[in-house]
Amino acid sequence: MVKEKHTETAKYSGILHLPGGNDIPCGVMADGTRLLSERKVSDALGSKRGGSHWKRQKKEGNRLPVFISANNLIPYISEPLKEKLVNRRSWRQVGKGGNGASGIDATALPGICDVYLRARREDALVPSQEHIAAQAEILMTALAKVGIVALVDEATGYQEERQHNELQQLLSRYIAEELQPWAKRFPDIFYQEMFRLKGWDYENLGAGAKKPRIVGRLTNEIVYERLPKGVLTELKKKNPPKDNGRRKHKHHQFLTQDIGDKHLNTQITADIALMRASKTWQGFMTLLDRAYPKPGPRQGELDTDFE
Repeated sequence: MVKEKHTETAKYSGILHLPGGNDIPCGVMADGTRLLSERKVSDALGSKRGGSHWKRQKKEGNRLPVFISANNLIPYISEPLKEKLVNRRSWRQVGKGGNGASGIDATALPGICDVYLRARREDALVPSQEHIAAQAEILMTALAKVGIVALVDEATGYQEERQHNELQQLLSRYIAEELQPWAKRFPDIFYQEMFRLKGWDYENLGAGAKKPRIVGRLTNEIVYERLPKGVLTELKKKNPPKDNGRRKHKHHQFLTQDIGDKHLNTQITADIALMRASKTWQGFMTLLDRAYPKPGPRQGELDTDFE
């Protein structure tokens, strides 16, 4: 039943609770594959076999799992699904000993259910398989609400590391390893339109004068907070304020040229267009939130990152 190779210990493991009181041990392996206990999947589908059956099947080698190996089901099994079902892995849960158990790729479960449902639609099932199709329909309904990968990640606690890894990958695309040379990123029209909508006097600001701190906070809200969640937080870490409260560099100097810088410029251009089309600041914010909603909660305040 399982390839002759060593038993792997899951990096994360837990119990997947499915409708009907079916609990399936699950794990996330070192390579990221999500596994489900083959025997418990069989139980969840209502295909009951005793321990002697599982021992016998293990000796007989690599075959389709018993719950989907009937000849009348074969035409409904795609090659990708067959490959997942045939190539089971011997695994054990975190902190568990023993010889391990057979595990199937968790992403195969929706396909298994679909095999029974398609066979039922075409009247290809035998009477002893009808109850399995009914259970497959229940499982498929549950999986339609939340994907099987998400369910396994939640059950094993892997979702936190996955989210962390995804965030790090995103930040590596947006945040440059080295400080970029300064270049003007916010054109004068950006602040002219901001001042107009706020009813402030831009003309008398004076060349080279520092803009009020609120301008930095607004720039944060309408530009940097529209970048992917986590980017502004990382920029603040790389570019902390000095003792006087101002930052040594501009945040955009820490953005990558190929992705971060381009996204920033796109957002600035969009902001200018929406400000020009608005008569009030509130009207502008309504358009902005509709066209470019924030990806998550506010990431903090940008005090002085303006030209």
